Amino acid sequence: MSILDSFSLNGKVALVTGCKRGIGKGMALALAEAGADIIGVSASLEATGSAVEKEVTALGRKFTAYQCNFSDRKALYKFIKEVKANHPTIDILVNNAGTILRTPAAEHPDEMWDKVIEVNQNAQFILTREIGKDMIARGSGKIVFTASLLTYQGGITVPGYAASKGAIGQMIMAFANEWASKGVNVNGIAPGYIATDNTEALRNDPDRATSILSRIPAGRWGEPKDFAGPIVFLCSKASDYMHGSITLVDGGWMGR
Repeated sequence: MSILDSFSLNGKVALVTGCKRGIGKGMALALAEAGADIIGVSASLEATGSAVEKEVTALGRKFTAYQCNFSDRKALYKFIKEVKANHPTIDILVNNAGTILRTPAAEHPDEMWDKVIEVNQNAQFILTREIGKDMIARGSGKIVFTASLLTYQGGITVPGYAASKGAIGQMIMAFANEWASKGVNVNGIAPGYIATDNTEALRNDPDRATSILSRIPAGRWGEPKDFAGPIVFLCSKASDYMHGSITLVDGGWMGR
């Protein structure tokens, strides 16, 4: 197999959560361009005719849409049952769905904390466990979590988000420790400051935006297309010896 062939995802099926826009959409399109058919799920994803579906099918790949609110445990289990019944073999799982709620820690209500932890942490553990057990049975699979700079740092006014992303870093290693010997790769990607809905409040705050941009060595906010190479690599045979790692896509932020 040539080095370029090792990046091919022809014949693979990838489940991408949070695929409707932003980083998740960028990842879904990259996987499709590399040859994978896409199962997409987001809380508000249209059953048919979404932008991500149109772009995936334009690449010659299949797209199957699901809608699930990951803050609803019953809805999550219903989705898992349905997607596993309809797609017996899921080769790739991309745990990208997430939410962020901003309120200073002293005023951060239980409801905000609970929702963020449920979506960003609990749902991702359950989905990984349920999809991963089938990968273990087959002896192969690729799982990639979307971590964060706040896997390493505390952030400001987002205590629930920081806690959940710290937990993602630990889950990546915990799953990898158990599943590496079973043919399943579990890794993560940690985005820096990316121009998406999640950072809109920061980009609209002149002081914070200036402060953030001044620290990024690359001199710009990231874009969803910046994740194309890393996600294809981590979901392909090219990364077969990578387990429990987190790849920073941050414009150099963490090296500053």
